[in-house]
Amino acid sequence: MVKIRLRRFGKRNTPVYRVVVADGRSPRDGRIIEEVGTYDPLLKNNNFKLKLDRVDYWLGVGAQPSDTVASFIKKARNGLVQESVEQPVADTDEVSVAPSLAPEPEVAAAGEIVAEETSAPEPQAVVEVNDSKETSAQDAPAEPEADASKSED
Repeated sequence: MVKIRLRRFGKRNTPVYRVVVADGRSPRDGRIIEEVGTYDPLLKNNNFKLKLDRVDYWLGVGAQPSDTVASFIKKARNGLVQESVEQPVADTDEVSVAPSLAPEPEVAAAGEIVAEETSAPEPQAVVEVNDSKETSAQDAPAEPEADASKSED
């Protein structure tokens, strides 16, 4: 049976664990199939990291998590739910921050301004092409009006 469990690393009295997928018959620190995360019990916050996509794959295949790893998975999923709730608020903040980013290039270093100037002519060329089309469109209606004014004279 395949298990998702902790594998101990680190020095004496300073343990660090890796969350691994291993055969249930192999020893704790024996051969593994895949490493899917880490756990540092000495840290207070954010002391574990998991690759949830790989964990979900192995759970789908039938791997059994240990009690500790099961609690990590539960905490990680709850953390993702909270982050997804906060993301729309962050998106709104990013929109309001974006207009304030426009003045910053003026304050930027001279090298960056040169890079922007080289990219700036391309949009101007596009604008000029659009202006020439608009000019030709304006000329076309102007000619019939000119003809109309000649016929009125």
